[in-house]
Amino acid sequence: MLNRSTTPDIRSVAREHYIWPQLPRDEVDAGVPQLLGDGEGVRVRTVEGDEYLDLMSTVSRASSLGYGEERIARAVYEQLRRLHYGGTAHSQADVTIELAERIARLAPGDLTACVFVGSGSEANEVAFKLARFYHHARGTKPRAYKVIARWNDYHGAAGGATAASDWLGVRRPMEPGVPGFSRIPSPISYRCPFGYDHQNCNEECGMRCADYLEQHILHEGPELVSAFILEPIAQADGVQIPPAGYLQRVREICAKYDVVFIADEVITGFGRTGEWFSVDHWDVKPDIMTMAKALTAGYIPLGATIATREIRDALDGYPDIHTYGGHPAAAAAALTAIDIYADDGLLARAAQEGAYALDTLRGLEDLDAVGEVRGLGLWAAVDFTADPTTREPLPAETLKAIVKRTRELGVLVSNNGTAIEVAPPLIISREDLDEGLARFTQAVREIVG
Repeated sequence: MLNRSTTPDIRSVAREHYIWPQLPRDEVDAGVPQLLGDGEGVRVRTVEGDEYLDLMSTVSRASSLGYGEERIARAVYEQLRRLHYGGTAHSQADVTIELAERIARLAPGDLTACVFVGSGSEANEVAFKLARFYHHARGTKPRAYKVIARWNDYHGAAGGATAASDWLGVRRPMEPGVPGFSRIPSPISYRCPFGYDHQNCNEECGMRCADYLEQHILHEGPELVSAFILEPIAQADGVQIPPAGYLQRVREICAKYDVVFIADEVITGFGRTGEWFSVDHWDVKPDIMTMAKALTAGYIPLGATIATREIRDALDGYPDIHTYGGHPAAAAAALTAIDIYADDGLLARAAQEGAYALDTLRGLEDLDAVGEVRGLGLWAAVDFTADPTTREPLPAETLKAIVKRTRELGVLVSNNGTAIEVAPPLIISREDLDEGLARFTQAVREIVG
């Protein structure tokens, strides 16, 4: 462990020995990344002693239960003392099997059997493999290997997950990548990919994007298309909520052509949107669902992929292995986190406080620079524009200036494409929420008001 008493300039150590994801060198040198030392509740402190109210659940939206949750820490400690490792192929810890059953009870439809991995990226890799193995095992589509994804969705930073991604700039630097992946348009709020008027975009764009999926399956060859993956609520440019009927139509098309429908709930699972999973808002039942982040509230890395009974029963075996898949300590953390979500009524709180936050943020819509405020549960986005008529995005540097000013005011938010997001821990109090939103609003009005 780093001895801080003998390392006064920890930032120089970071520059020398750590590679920062997503940050250009000039931002690293300018001190943009934060070096966090400790946190409690919804507040976090840097190693320099600066304290911030965290409205982003540590940027990745994983810290859904805030910092210093004693119940999870205690559960992990007790599990490590009892059994620290359960194996992989020929053995597994009882706590991991218990977690699989718990997730199955929460999941929609007939989702029933889990594979555990270490991250959301790996969970999506598993989903692609399960879909292919399923088709091959049945013999009805033995050559099915293609995966269709969407413009602007993000599915991870490894192999097929990268190939499926079209956000955060992870795919193009790695191309040529895994073969068989292609993408179709997705319904984007405020800036419709087909140019529909904003007032009519939701319904018309949603149905056209769904119909595009059918045409793309036919173009690629239904017998070769294994799966279609989407983020039910996409993170691109901040909280892209699907138009009414879109997910239901996608579900119908996938069933029609025997294409496995994969819902990536890595961000939206476990209460972020006010339901256990975001697909629950539309009563849509995927064939495979992936999850991570809030599964353990960020306390220990863990990802999971759950498949239907039909997919499970079609497989004679599963030719894959992860050394730390379903690690007992991670399973204990997840079980405890799920108990907290349920026992503390946090799904209902996310819905209630999220509606309040969204209503508060909509007070910014009087500004010409604010194009749209949208959200669901405790996940909201303020989408900015340089021109309300053309909906041209506000320059990225202006958004960064708003984020920086908010940080100077003691609150953490995050820019995401054309928008700035707010996604606090689900435990946030109304008092802290008011404080954070007020300071963010102040920053917005100072910069673009």
